[in-house]
Order: sequence, then C-alpha cells, then structure tokens
Amino acid sequence: MRIAVVGGTGDFGLALARRLVEAGDDVVVGSRDAERAAAKGAEISAAGAANDDAVRGAELVVLAVKADAALPTAESLVAAIGSTPVLSVASELRFSKTGVFPTDDARSIAERTQELLSAPVVAGLHSLAAASLAQGPADGDALVCGDDAGAKELALALAAKVITGRALDAGPLASARALEGMTAVIVNLNKRYRGHAGVEITGLP
Repeated sequence: MRIAVVGGTGDFGLALARRLVEAGDDVVVGSRDAERAAAKGAEISAAGAANDDAVRGAELVVLAVKADAALPTAESLVAAIGSTPVLSVASELRFSKTGVFPTDDARSIAERTQELLSAPVVAGLHSLAAASLAQGPADGDALVCGDDAGAKELALALAAKVITGRALDAGPLASARALEGMTAVIVNLNKRYRGHAGVEITGLP
C-alpha cells in the first residue's frame, strides 16, 4: 500500500513510517520542508516530499502532525488529498499541574477534520506511543473508528502491521471522541507509573 505520512518528520510520524516500511509498504514521509522530509525519509529507506506532493498518489494519508497543527494542515491539503482516505491520529489535550485532560471541545479532531475534507476520515492509533513504536511493533491492540467502510478497512490493515495485538473496529467516527480522550488517560498513567501504557481489549472472539 502507498501511504503518505504527513508530519512524518516528527517522533510519532517517523516511528510509524519506519514500522510501515519494515512491513513492506511504499511510504512517503511528508513535511512542510521538502528537504527535511527527504532527509528523514532516507533514514528509514522511505521517500520524502513536501506535504502536497507526498499525499498525491497515496492510497491512504496519515495525518500525524501535532494536534494544534492538524486542522490547519488538513485545510491546506484539501485539494491535494482530494478523495484519498485520511487516518487521523492526533489527540487534543490540556496539560495542568493536576494532570492531563481531554479537550473541552465536544467534537474530536477527527470529526472536525472530516468537516474540512471531502475525503473520508477515520481515526485510530491513539493508544500507541511514539517511544513504543520507535522500538518495534507496539504492544497491545489498536482501535480504529470511522463512517466509511473502505477507509476503515485500509486503516485497520495499517494498524495491524504496527502492533503486537489486534486492530479492532471501534464503530463510527463519533467514537473518536472517546479514543482521543483515552490518550489523556494513557498519558496520565505513563506519568504516574513511568511506563509506556497500551490498550488490550479482552472478551472478544
């Protein structure tokens, strides 16, 4: 599968791209800076390009930029993405002295991204940490949600390649509100126990 990882020069994006290259996918690392994208791509035996060029010709676009850049980046790529399915992995969090909290916005970043794009948007991988992916397939399961069956199938196939557990269909795109909020829980656990927590779903066949 040809996959464009927008934000692929960041910690999470590059770790994800590395795992996908190892799985045999045709990966393009995307960045606002084409030279930086090419350099980072070369580190993992992937191509690198400016975001607009990276997403053209892709079968799936992973929007792996930081939360505060997710919507502006998606908006800037509307024409280049066209109808190509998009996987949103960002979570908007609030940091305070008492802990990490989900965003106050009732809608997930994935839902707000869907409002900007004509392409189908799915959400997932929120329980995976960059540090875990950098070492190899992340322990545990991965949850993916979305309203478009074809886009969700692509995202589930991607997720299955970068984890030790199962890629699971978590329902409609509205479920992204819970998945993104779960990131806050995981960050709090990691801070409290100094680990790299993941998620494992039990009781399913």
